Amino acid sequence: MLIQHAVDVHGQEVELYLSGGRIQAVGRGLAALAGPDEPVVDAAGLTVLPAFVDLHVHWRTPGFEYKEDVATGSRAAAAGGYTFVNLMPNTRPVCSSAAQAAAVEDEAARVGLCDANQTVSITQNFDGRTLDHLKTLPETVRFVTEDGHGVQSASVMARAFAICHQKGITIMSHAEDMEISPWDYRLAEDIETLRNCHLSEYYQTRLHMCHVSTRGSVEAVRMAKLRGAPVTCEVTPHHLWFTDDVCDYRVNPPIRTADDVAALVDGIRDGTVDAIATDHAPHSEEDKAAGAAGMVGSETAFGVCYTKLCRGEGLPLEALSVLMSERPAQILGLNKGRLEPGYDADLVLVDLDTPYTVKRENLHSKSKNSPYDGAELYGRVCATIKGGCLTYQAD
Repeated sequence: MLIQHAVDVHGQEVELYLSGGRIQAVGRGLAALAGPDEPVVDAAGLTVLPAFVDLHVHWRTPGFEYKEDVATGSRAAAAGGYTFVNLMPNTRPVCSSAAQAAAVEDEAARVGLCDANQTVSITQNFDGRTLDHLKTLPETVRFVTEDGHGVQSASVMARAFAICHQKGITIMSHAEDMEISPWDYRLAEDIETLRNCHLSEYYQTRLHMCHVSTRGSVEAVRMAKLRGAPVTCEVTPHHLWFTDDVCDYRVNPPIRTADDVAALVDGIRDGTVDAIATDHAPHSEEDKAAGAAGMVGSETAFGVCYTKLCRGEGLPLEALSVLMSERPAQILGLNKGRLEPGYDADLVLVDLDTPYTVKRENLHSKSKNSPYDGAELYGRVCATIKGGCLTYQAD
């Protein structure tokens, strides 16, 4: 495949030649490389970026397919410009084994629109105590998380850090002290962030803090990095876009204050924040009405972040690309995230100049729980290419 007349993050026209699932050449005058039967994509007026990589996604398989399944989650991801997602284990049954993780990954590969890594729970079946399964996990499992629960016992979490250090496994943390969160969710996040950052420093175990949302948590991660702890962190588009004085949409952690949003943006600017992840969390209409926390986010993530950060805060597009592609790929150990020869031929073509309106009925996810319905955004995803093959094309 040859892509012509696109522009790169610096606004310069560029061509890309893709073959064998990899980027073979990037530059100008590449038409001679393509064979007579190879597809040519005219990307005039569009910007080409590395396809996005999402560190935090729920596809609800197995057990909750009425909310989302691998096929619909894959379509939503592709429509949002993603070619790889990292899936959470809060399924039914809870994903506590390598065999269950492999089954979900194999199904994603069969669908073929977006590859997936399935994480495994820290404690067996989220029981908060049992860690024996961690000791027998094969090398194919590189990430564990308790997702929306968090491990409440400090002693259990300390033992988990010790085991994961020995096995080279990264712990992903939802920071919430669930005894405190009913009356002070800010303190609940901040105190768990501090605890887990300290454990990472103590054991030198890789830690990834999920959906950091408060000023205190950003500062805790910043200090942990300065002290040499192997800590990374993500923020979500919705915690960057909304503030609690104008939006009460139920997510976990909750929408925060304008001061917290400013702290997240500062963390992006100074490198404390490594990645933007969606926490794509589909729910049925009935479950959402009953109080389920979460929102779908795969299809709106780039538009929200480009509009908020690049157009609103002056962040360079190149920096946003690092947050949504290069750095998440590095954390996951993928050969993705850069438009350079040898990297996977995973690209996204976006229209940065034409505003568009989000319409929930047009979302590809099985669920439509999105607070962005009716929002005007810039940065429409026009096409997604995975392994040199088109996986999504806008109408």
